[in-house]
Amino acid sequence: MATVNAHIPVVIAHRGASGERPEHTASAYRLAIGQSADFIEPDLVVTRDGALVARHENEIGGTTDVAVRPEFAARKATKVIDGEQITGWFTEDFTLAELKTLRCRERLPKVRPGNTLFDGQDQILTFAEVAALAKTEGDRVGRRIGLYPEMKHPTYFASVGLPIEGRMAAALKAAGLDGADANAFVQCFEVSPLKTLRGLVKTPLVQLISDEGGPADAPGTLYASMATAEGLKAIGSYADGVGPEKGLVVPTDGKVLLPATAFVTDAHAAGLKVHPWTVRRENSFLPTSLRGPGDLNAAGDVQTLLMALFKAGVDGVFSDFPGEAVKARNRFIGAKA
Repeated sequence: MATVNAHIPVVIAHRGASGERPEHTASAYRLAIGQSADFIEPDLVVTRDGALVARHENEIGGTTDVAVRPEFAARKATKVIDGEQITGWFTEDFTLAELKTLRCRERLPKVRPGNTLFDGQDQILTFAEVAALAKTEGDRVGRRIGLYPEMKHPTYFASVGLPIEGRMAAALKAAGLDGADANAFVQCFEVSPLKTLRGLVKTPLVQLISDEGGPADAPGTLYASMATAEGLKAIGSYADGVGPEKGLVVPTDGKVLLPATAFVTDAHAAGLKVHPWTVRRENSFLPTSLRGPGDLNAAGDVQTLLMALFKAGVDGVFSDFPGEAVKARNRFIGAKA
């Protein structure tokens, strides 16, 4: 057992248990909750009629069966999203009712062929449905399940007349998650949307940071500058936490894990919680020293990576395999007992 004052990091199921079920599906979320995840994460995009739905991107050709649905063939389009030209089918060109006729499928079939066995079983979920699932499953297992939504591409959605911030605030209020003590975090890679949302709800907010590039709404700003001690202090003026790419906390040279950086110390000094992303167990996502037998899709030594993050002092981790993260977390707090 952990001591009363032990630091116990949370486990955030990245798009549900997306390493074992198609992402953002009821199946993935239920499995994650069954594996004792503390939070489930829905990425949120907007439909033509303004609904918030759980998809990794607004382009859904790779995560649904839309490409083989002849009635929607004419919806295929090429768009520029955050400076990148993308061809496919986009949620903002469909009503919620139309999206509900589609079925979800595995986004990475070559990496996770086992997940394709579940293709076609689940509908696209709205945020309200994810919130209801968390409540129902929480009641079933006897514990509160948190929600960790991400606002995807806010600047783009605003440019096509579908701003996401007000919709996010209304959805949080409808779910009873608009207070400072809500069992929820709202995350975003952009800055202005978080500041806007701060004026609408008191829900804890998290600034996401990548190891390259910068926010789509701030072309002159680099994530590298936001990851400095001064940059983190600035984030602390509008957010409650920071979600760095995991290499900003525990870097690797591709072969081995390197010593932890000062990121956690600097973020905590700025009053921010630290929830790095995304831990995956396949060999292809691990440094060579942690790779196990088999091909690049086989499981490696993800426990060593998770323990390194926990020892660095993070407040939680995102993982496609929440069961692995829970296992490592239990070892971590047990060692501190």
